[in-house]
Amino acid sequence: MINILIADDHSLIREGFKKILSRENDLTVVGEAGNAFEIMDTLGKNACDVIVLDISMPGKTGLDILSDIRIQFPNVKILILSMHSEEHYALRALKGGALGYLTKESAPDELITAIRKIHSGRMYISEVVAEQLANNIGGKKKEKLSHENLSDREFQVIQMLASGKSIAEISERLAISSSTVSTYRQRIMEKLNLKNTSELILYAIDNHLTD
Repeated sequence: MINILIADDHSLIREGFKKILSRENDLTVVGEAGNAFEIMDTLGKNACDVIVLDISMPGKTGLDILSDIRIQFPNVKILILSMHSEEHYALRALKGGALGYLTKESAPDELITAIRKIHSGRMYISEVVAEQLANNIGGKKKEKLSHENLSDREFQVIQMLASGKSIAEISERLAISSSTVSTYRQRIMEKLNLKNTSELILYAIDNHLTD
């Protein structure tokens, strides 16, 4: 039996995944969580083999929580679930310790297969991600784009800014102060050699980084 924790801040999505998994005799949902605290609390109380983790959680994001899980519960296999296409977050998630990356669009068809595969200790990735990994690890490295040098948090902030979110909205979403968000914005502009927020937004749109 594979024990699964579903972590997503939308209850309807959690219910949908539970319904999909309930059809399988070897899969059982032992818990669900809507934020970082609930995730760590549930993992501490329940034997869990696989966590299906949404990357866009409130407060601590999925990438932040991924690191915490790897430290405190190293035996739990992690499948990242995201509304973002693979080129945005997949490599970051896999480098952070996840064994799989699945878009929400493909989840209804691939969720069960992905869970079984990562439970066996193998990676579950799309052809797009496999090619990225091959280029990243092998000798065919292409020149790194400027935004690939951003930290995970900086990457989240530029996506939100490009999507029209205000400093206050980003502050609330990421559970950090407005001044911290402004600091991240300044660091992003320095790393990308941009002069102002307008140039930052144009860069994000041109490179398809919108949230």
